[in-house]
Amino acid sequence: MLVASRRRLRAEVLIVLGLSLGQSAVYSVVQLLDKLTRAPLSQGTSTLNQSQSTREYFDLTYQLLDIAFALVPVALVIYFLSTHAATPGAASPGTAFTRLGFNFVRPGKDALQGLGLAALIGVPSLGLYAVGRALGITTAIVPSGLDAYWWTVPVLILSAVRHAIVEEVIVVGYLLDRFGRFGWRTPAAIVVSALLRGSYHLYQGFGPFVGNFVMGLVFAWIYTKTRRVMPLVVAHALLDIVAFVGFSLFGKAIGLG
Repeated sequence: MLVASRRRLRAEVLIVLGLSLGQSAVYSVVQLLDKLTRAPLSQGTSTLNQSQSTREYFDLTYQLLDIAFALVPVALVIYFLSTHAATPGAASPGTAFTRLGFNFVRPGKDALQGLGLAALIGVPSLGLYAVGRALGITTAIVPSGLDAYWWTVPVLILSAVRHAIVEEVIVVGYLLDRFGRFGWRTPAAIVVSALLRGSYHLYQGFGPFVGNFVMGLVFAWIYTKTRRVMPLVVAHALLDIVAFVGFSLFGKAIGLG
């Protein structure tokens, strides 16, 4: 019975990843190979938040639809976690939101921890990006390719929050729960989670892979200590908001884009 349960959970994990970040990882590897076989990686460009239409309100519609549908795998994960008992030894059972620590029961503390994590990860990431560019192992990253409309900044903020929720809930909260039910040791679960995080950033080059792998190690380790994904979501959202919105508002003024 235990073997059957684990087999079912493995199939569940593969389905979730196939619909979300596992799919992104596969595309990312292919995109990296495409860029490597075209020109030196330093000459490549990775544009995030790309425009999807030259017509303003169709572009807005596409952007909002992308954000909404990207959150469907998160809903699926919440559903799966709600239908199974919690991992032995994990936080007290309850709703999936409670088990993940994905709620607003301590907003002040979560916000402060998220801000501290964002500072801890953000500053070294800028240095790693500069080193990667100097070594020729990182593409030029354009955080926003959207035209300047009245809705650009709100959409970029929503996009940042979307990425934060999808990545932290699935790659940290959900996967560590499932890896625990597989009987994996905590260090192995943390490393695999971090490797997945790095892999779906490979299209940006090897520097972002390393940076996101390290970020994944830190975030997953913190989660094993706190059993709260919300501070990670806050930190990730802040990092992306600064990158997306900052570039959109000030990129051209400082010679970027």
